[in-house]
Amino acid sequence: MAHGTKRKQLGHGGVTGKPVPARCAVFTWPVRVYYEDTDAGGVVYHANYLKFMERARTEWLRHLGFKQDDLRRRLGVLFVVTALKLDYHKPAHFNDELAVSVEILYWRRASLTFAQDVHRLGPEHAKLCSAEVGVVCVDSTSFKPQPWPREIAAELQ
Repeated sequence: MAHGTKRKQLGHGGVTGKPVPARCAVFTWPVRVYYEDTDAGGVVYHANYLKFMERARTEWLRHLGFKQDDLRRRLGVLFVVTALKLDYHKPAHFNDELAVSVEILYWRRASLTFAQDVHRLGPEHAKLCSAEVGVVCVDSTSFKPQPWPREIAAELQ
């Protein structure tokens, strides 16, 4: 959710988790829509919203001081998307300026649930897409769930 607003921290689909402490603010990453992101009609192809969200989560992690390649090399962990609920509201078009938000809804020992929104910026400001994304920390060799590395967990608490 952009502009610092907070979502209700309620369970969804029977999933429980620890509510995130208030200091975990909403992170927003800017994206411009390029021609390669669109279909023949100049509208963003539906799967590209997932790419925008992935980039925003990667930049959120980098903002916290962590690079995924370094975490794999040093700590032997990867982050895998395991669940996705996506709602499309309005289309984005070629050359639009977008803001992609990242907010933690829930965290557990080895997983996080993110809320992510994509908004169009400018005079035609609108929410275009919203999602809940489940991500699990896994061992980079076995792909079995691993607890979040202490240094990341410390940032989330």
